[in-house]
Amino acid sequence: MSGIHEFIENEVKNNDVVLFMKGTPQFPQCGFSGQVVQILDYIGVDYKGVNVLADAEIRQGIKDYSNWPTIPQLYVKGEFIGGCDIVREMFQAGELQQHFQENGISVRAAS
Repeated sequence: MSGIHEFIENEVKNNDVVLFMKGTPQFPQCGFSGQVVQILDYIGVDYKGVNVLADAEIRQGIKDYSNWPTIPQLYVKGEFIGGCDIVREMFQAGELQQHFQENGISVRAAS
C-alpha cells in the first residue's frame, strides 16, 4: 500500500465526514466542489476538506482509491457517497440529511 493510499484511508477512517475537493471549504476552486461545500454548510454538518490541488498524488490517489474519476468526492463514516451530482440529488431528496442522521452525525434542523 502506497503512502498516499494510507494517507487517504487515514483521512477517510478518522473523520466522520471528509470532502476531497479542489480548493478549501473557505475557497472552493471549482464549481462542483463549491456546490458540495454549500450543501454541507447548509445542512450544518462538520466535515474535513482535503484540497486535492495541493498535491497531485492525492488528486490521482483519491480517484484510484474510490475508483471514481472526478473530484469532489464525499465520504461519510469511511463510505464513499459520491460526487457533486449524487450529493446534490441526495440532498434535494432529503436522503443526504437522513444518511448523516442514520450515521449519528448531527445536522442543523431544517428552518
